[in-house]
Amino acid sequence: MRFDFFRRHDSGNAAAGDGSKAADSAAQPPAAAAAERSADGYVTYALLVDVQKRVAGYRLAWQPEAPHNAASTAELFKALVSCVGRHLNAPKTGWRLGHTVLFFDVTAETLAASELQALPPDNVVLCLGMDALMDDDVRPILLFLREQGFRFMLLGAEELPEDAELRALVTHFDAGDGHPDRVAKLRREEQPGQPPLHLIATRLAAWHDFETCAARRVDVFVDGAGVQPEREPETDRTLQPESMLIVRLMQMIQRNEDLREIEAALKHDAALTYRLLRHINSPAIGVGVEIHSLRHAVTMLGYSPLFRWLSLLLATSNAKASPPFLMKKAIIRGRFVELMGQGMLPSGESDNLFVVGMFSLIDQLLGVTMQEVLRKVQLSESVQQAILAREGMYGPFLALAESCEADGSQAARLSEALFMSVEQVNAAHLAALVWAQDVSPAEASY
Repeated sequence: MRFDFFRRHDSGNAAAGDGSKAADSAAQPPAAAAAERSADGYVTYALLVDVQKRVAGYRLAWQPEAPHNAASTAELFKALVSCVGRHLNAPKTGWRLGHTVLFFDVTAETLAASELQALPPDNVVLCLGMDALMDDDVRPILLFLREQGFRFMLLGAEELPEDAELRALVTHFDAGDGHPDRVAKLRREEQPGQPPLHLIATRLAAWHDFETCAARRVDVFVDGAGVQPEREPETDRTLQPESMLIVRLMQMIQRNEDLREIEAALKHDAALTYRLLRHINSPAIGVGVEIHSLRHAVTMLGYSPLFRWLSLLLATSNAKASPPFLMKKAIIRGRFVELMGQGMLPSGESDNLFVVGMFSLIDQLLGVTMQEVLRKVQLSESVQQAILAREGMYGPFLALAESCEADGSQAARLSEALFMSVEQVNAAHLAALVWAQDVSPAEASY
């Protein structure tokens, strides 16, 4: 088997920012550009959720643009890794996702791809089956990649390999549905003096199985089409006091009430004031001046962005009941929808697009029905059309974002209807992951 990755290459890539197609195509090396053109596709992800329900990583995949794409598995993999490396690990910015780890499914053939050298090894886990792990021709590649810092997850196996050298390569293990007997067996197989094996459940039958996994220190992959947290009982579906205050502030902004009255309402909750200013001063805003008060924020940003930030606070106001990963998913979706609309819709629509993405998950986050939330927050008809039916001016952008969160099977059709290229969609998607990292800097070390 031929492999040519023993020297890390300098790609000379520039960060793609928020989705410029021209910068995207100009920044990538000729070889990477050719690989992606021959295997165009959409980045999709599953969330790696740790035992504290935080996002610790993403399992990335590539949905070909054409349903019957003739590109090989190796070409599709190279296109995915090239795209991710260009947007998330550009030389001028470095790795843009902090401690977050990316998981890629690989085969014996794709392990030899030189494109892997565009990624930071310490932030990458390569997922492979037992056949690839046991392949004698592949072993030198595995040893070299492990020496660089890449880690390996064994998929679909019942037990660890008997070969000591191969066993030492496996840092993560597919725990299936996380059945207690299987988890206990794998824990017994751990070697004394070796780092503990990261067990990850790749398929849950129901959300209550998450707690079983968490109790046994098993993380979980959750994708867009997978199981979701169960709602609170019907009798418990009322907005929490902090949520009610945020809704009141949003209503005051919608009515263009005097800023002094809005400030007076906000002063009732010092913690909320702190959180609002912390979000506004996050790197994601990039105002360049530290904002110390609500009046200063309105002077610098205006009322419309303030409504947008209150919608983010509303989505994260039920922290005791809403899992952190679901909050982060809402933030990613809000930013993804917004970025896709930039350049497609008038500049003043950005905040509406962000609200559409955030509010599409607000019922799950707050534990109340969507109708109850919309009764209290009077959003425009076009925003409500998007949230309730994926229709109107904003609906197609939300539908496209949801497709990319799942398997991407509808992404080509939806992006074509919006006259968006795959490059624009992927750049917006990956930029949204970075932006969510800046807005919610608390990370799960992995």
